[in-house]
Amino acid sequence: NTVRVFFRPHTMADQSKNQQYDLTKKLSQYLDRHLIFPLLDFLSAREIWPAGQLTDAKLALLSKTNMIDYYAEIYKNAKGQDIPQEMKDKRLTVVESLRKLQNEIRVFLEYFSGEEGGQRLHMLKSEGNFNLAHLEAKCGISESTLDSMYKYAKFQFECGNYAGAAEYLYYYRTLSVSRDNDTSAMWGKLGAEILMQNWETASEDLKILREHLDNSPGHQLQARTWLIHWALFIFFNHPDGRDGIIDMFFQEKYMNAIQTTCPHILRYLATACITNKKKRGQIKELVRVIEQEYGNYRDPITEFVHALYVDYNFDLAQEKLAACEVVLQNDFFLVPCLEEFVENAKLTIFENYCRIHSVIDIGMVAEKLGMDREKAEVWIVNLIRQARLDARIDSQANQVIMDSQATNVYQLVKEKTKNLSVRTLMLTEALSSKMQSGDQKQRGLAY
Repeated sequence: NTVRVFFRPHTMADQSKNQQYDLTKKLSQYLDRHLIFPLLDFLSAREIWPAGQLTDAKLALLSKTNMIDYYAEIYKNAKGQDIPQEMKDKRLTVVESLRKLQNEIRVFLEYFSGEEGGQRLHMLKSEGNFNLAHLEAKCGISESTLDSMYKYAKFQFECGNYAGAAEYLYYYRTLSVSRDNDTSAMWGKLGAEILMQNWETASEDLKILREHLDNSPGHQLQARTWLIHWALFIFFNHPDGRDGIIDMFFQEKYMNAIQTTCPHILRYLATACITNKKKRGQIKELVRVIEQEYGNYRDPITEFVHALYVDYNFDLAQEKLAACEVVLQNDFFLVPCLEEFVENAKLTIFENYCRIHSVIDIGMVAEKLGMDREKAEVWIVNLIRQARLDARIDSQANQVIMDSQATNVYQLVKEKTKNLSVRTLMLTEALSSKMQSGDQKQRGLAY
């Protein structure tokens, strides 16, 4: 179930930029409550919101789970008193429910418990006999047992035992013939692996759930929106995550979901594109979407892209880059990208500047990038090599000289106009061909 985390509003006078660009409220609408805890811990460490508000938000979330001891610890530290009686009663209910569920799956627990049980499980898997038909004949494990196992796994998840939840959800999905709870089990397994920070396994579970949702009818927009948000944990922690976010989010069905329900995700997609040199070809599509959604959502990161690629305003882009650093420092998912983003953003600014200017003053570049002249010259030389720019350094004149074939802004406009003319001609020819084909069919029908 979704849980929304609301913070009490501040007046504009005391609202910091950190609060202004904090997306926790938006993100939490599409996250399981357990996935919100890491975000709240991050906000507490950054002191972005008053501590009391964050504590209240965490207690509100915990009150809906089975993590009563964790609730009691936070409550006592914050309030200086024991937990309310209703939470004490809930603790007794949780203990009783756990015993009941353990009893319902006792046959499975006993058959696979201990070292001997582990060996038996390994043998059944290697022989291909780890299936419901074999286990039902061997030890009486039935579909009813598996239904209770699903409830037990969900209960373990609510208790914060994510390893146990992942294990039993795996058994349930492997053995169950009934697929009634299959989708929910996939979500639970993915959530558990994310919370254990098992990024490789979580990445595999994400692929499985994506394929399942793509082939399932109904509520696909809502499901994809949730999956987009859960995937952020993986994409900004897995070594290949920033390839994955670009490959997934630029797919038409996921981009439709982003533009329809969650344009704030463009912050994360833009960061991935800027920091991923292998995927720079997607920048053009990113710019198109950011421009379309500019009236619905913007932050310093999307404004940086807009200033650089739409307005060609390099001073504004540099100004927005400074604001981007503040956003990156205070975003749970993007903190690890800070240095990489800033470095790649500077490279991108310079690359684009070179493409529309024939002569660039190194002193000006040094000033804009906050470097001394010598460091700036070394930085420019390395960039020219990496980006394969057709340019040379004139150290005496303190300038970068671009080759004559470098494209200036007027050539860019000319090329775009030329391409537009070609596309218009192709479209006209296609329509003409279509009309001729239709006329032939009509004549054929007349006969």
